[in-house]
Amino acid sequence: MIRAETDWVVRKRDGRRVAFDRALISRAVGKAFKAELGLPPSEILDESIRREIEELTEEVCRQVAEAASSPEGVGVEDIQDHVEMQLMQRGHFRVARRYIVYRAEHAKLRALRTPSSFEEEEAAPRMHVVLEDGTPVAFDEKRMRKRLVEACAGLEEWCSVDELAEEVMRSIYDGISVAEIYRAMILAARARIERDPAYDRVAARLMLMVIRKEALGCVPPADELQEAYRRQFEHYVIDGIMADRLSNELRQFNLTELAEALRPERDDLFKYLGLQTIYDRYLLHIDERRIETPQYFWMRVAMGLALREGEQKEKRAIEFYNLLSTFRFTCATPTLFNSATPHPQLSSCYLTTVQDDLEHIFKCIADNARLSKWAGGLGNDWTRIRATNAHIRGTNGRSQGVIPFLKVVNDTAVAVNQGGKRKGAVCAYLETWHLDIEEFLDLRKNTGDERRRTHDMHTANWIPDLFMQRVRENGQWTLFSPDEVPDLHDLYGRAFAERYEHYERLADEGKIKLFRRVSAVELWRKMLTRLYETGHPWITWKDPSNIRSPQDHVGVIHSSNLCTEILLNTSPEETAVCNLGSVNLRAHVRDGQLDLQLLEDTVRTAMRMLDNVIDINFYPT
Repeated sequence: MIRAETDWVVRKRDGRRVAFDRALISRAVGKAFKAELGLPPSEILDESIRREIEELTEEVCRQVAEAASSPEGVGVEDIQDHVEMQLMQRGHFRVARRYIVYRAEHAKLRALRTPSSFEEEEAAPRMHVVLEDGTPVAFDEKRMRKRLVEACAGLEEWCSVDELAEEVMRSIYDGISVAEIYRAMILAARARIERDPAYDRVAARLMLMVIRKEALGCVPPADELQEAYRRQFEHYVIDGIMADRLSNELRQFNLTELAEALRPERDDLFKYLGLQTIYDRYLLHIDERRIETPQYFWMRVAMGLALREGEQKEKRAIEFYNLLSTFRFTCATPTLFNSATPHPQLSSCYLTTVQDDLEHIFKCIADNARLSKWAGGLGNDWTRIRATNAHIRGTNGRSQGVIPFLKVVNDTAVAVNQGGKRKGAVCAYLETWHLDIEEFLDLRKNTGDERRRTHDMHTANWIPDLFMQRVRENGQWTLFSPDEVPDLHDLYGRAFAERYEHYERLADEGKIKLFRRVSAVELWRKMLTRLYETGHPWITWKDPSNIRSPQDHVGVIHSSNLCTEILLNTSPEETAVCNLGSVNLRAHVRDGQLDLQLLEDTVRTAMRMLDNVIDINFYPT
């Protein structure tokens, strides 16, 4: 059975087993070509030669795959024999001779080693690294230091390789995994960021090595990075489709054209925290192995948003990719999670109004679960639900009010946590005249009956102007059960004030049974106290939201969303949907000035992307 290349083993001449690294083959052959052409080591070979080296390396890897997959591993000499044979079969006889001379010189150097050096090496305790399949290989400190040198390249003035290596060596133990070694290197760099920000760059480069090793199967040297990204891109897409991580519609794209548009150097735009975040949450994975690099990730999002662009889909995908990968614009989290996947739920937030009906209540809770599963944020208006002790005609009993239902909503958000990628997020809105408003204010308190607390859910007051007028006048405020004042929920401004005062008169006449009068100032003070203590409920304004709405002719705004940045109409038949994106103004500054033309181009492309979200989106409910 041939295993993944990351699990291949090489058997050294002294019997040690180490991890296979195809880059060593490419590098040795490249040195032979440079020696034959009389080029200095730092010179970059022509693209045609680099492509020839890549094909040769690929063929050698194919030939040694079976042996390298065995527990014994493939011998170093066997690999070198295959390299020589490939060079000669391809007509590179002079280069093959250089390679043979290179082998002979290294054999002489090994023969000149003194017996004492063997004894010292034998006496030194050996640490072993355990590969993913459980195979132990000798720990190679030089290889670890090499990675640190690469990560600190150009930063030597501020970052010490020796200091980092010393720190990492303290974490090494016999039987450590490769992933733990990389983790130790990253932690060593991360711990020094406060001392010097340059270590953030070091940690980011090490994190990139982790990502590339998983996604590409190796950590390519800088001069081979572009080719490695291009070569692996089609495999990434096909593997993702076969594993049901990517949409089969991606086969429509010219993958070669898109691969040529990839810019691996843009990976370096990420800081460490950004890379760690996308690794933990955004990069697609198969059995916990990431199959995306940052640039594959951006291209995947761009492809998903260009699926309906017809004959221009490649052009649009590249346009979208260039916008995203340069950080000029970023899509919302659900778009980043789900674009180009089999279930492209790309929208940010969903707003609903819950009706005073048991079936509709639990339909909305089920809808919350489905929307949260696909990373949707939730804003629910609960004002229509009758208050505690309100009469239930069907059973001739008394209602438990809105609070127990909100506890179920809270626990649903915990249970269905946005596909396991981040916490479920929901905000419940309640109008200030609801009879359960005082208990609603206490939902986030850390004391009291836990059955009537919602520690994982956000809450918000939906306050009419009339309430603030009563506060200013130090007046009384009347709390009602919505089943006895059903039209207050859909009224705002002067119409609300007139109807509310009408219901107050009916209450005084005994025609409304369930109500309570409180001091408006005391209720306002309690709102502010809870806001100070728990950060909740948020203060939001019903009348300005509706009076200033450009859609007031077709409905009523009953709440905002999870983040209170949008205001959209909702009704029993209408769920509002919010599609978000962020423009990064800093990326549009040129020579200390905001580049308005670049900003205009960004906004135009961003709006097309957001329009495409509406057309492509998978609506779970």
